Amino acid sequence: MAYTGAMESNSTQAQFRAQLPGGKVAHIMVVDDDDRLRKLLQRYLTDNGYRVTTAQSAQDAEAKLRGLTFDLLVLDVMMPGENGVEFTQRLRQRLSVPILLLTAMGEAEDRITGLESGADDYLTKPFEPRELLLRIATILRRTQAAPPIDLEAAVKIGAFEFHPTRSELTLDGESVRLTNTEAQLLTLFVSQPNVTLSRENLCQQSGIDSSGRAVDVQITRLRRKIEVDPRTPRYLCTVWGEGYALRPD
Repeated sequence: MAYTGAMESNSTQAQFRAQLPGGKVAHIMVVDDDDRLRKLLQRYLTDNGYRVTTAQSAQDAEAKLRGLTFDLLVLDVMMPGENGVEFTQRLRQRLSVPILLLTAMGEAEDRITGLESGADDYLTKPFEPRELLLRIATILRRTQAAPPIDLEAAVKIGAFEFHPTRSELTLDGESVRLTNTEAQLLTLFVSQPNVTLSRENLCQQSGIDSSGRAVDVQITRLRRKIEVDPRTPRYLCTVWGEGYALRPD
């Protein structure tokens, strides 16, 4: 990638690449301590149809991962403090979000180390902007192809299990009380895991009053039942400006 050159968008192909199943625009977080490169990547990916959030360090990225969901992380390896490989290894202990590592270290051993850390792909600097788009599109196409959900089977949400056919939430085999609305919301979420559901959609399908913030109140109550820390949800996540998504185990 020529950092001094202009990055041109390819809007015809980009719109196809940026769209996920259901018409959702892919949300990417770019993590790089180089201010100029970070801004260039943000502008280039935005021009090519993606929704982009940036972070300047692993610590900054960690803060933005709390309560927000991303479809892919573009993560620089050589950062001060916690480097990209270390951050990837730590994220893999709790998150399955796809990760594309960027680095100036192009030796085979460096690539192997990056992939062994849990990254989905590894791109060496300098690189062509179109190659970055193709790598991102390939990762998203592969990771977004989810198998059909068996609604007869229990869905694990952390230490809990939700049984869609009987609208029952259990913990260690013991039933956890849900209101009818909470059960309806969980059924909607587990039927479309990892898919962002808008507030309007949730209200229409669950019968929640669409005026005010009634659906947000219901989500807060549900989080208190399934999250270890409802203030930093791991499973029932906010997708900023779009709605909510369930990230089950």
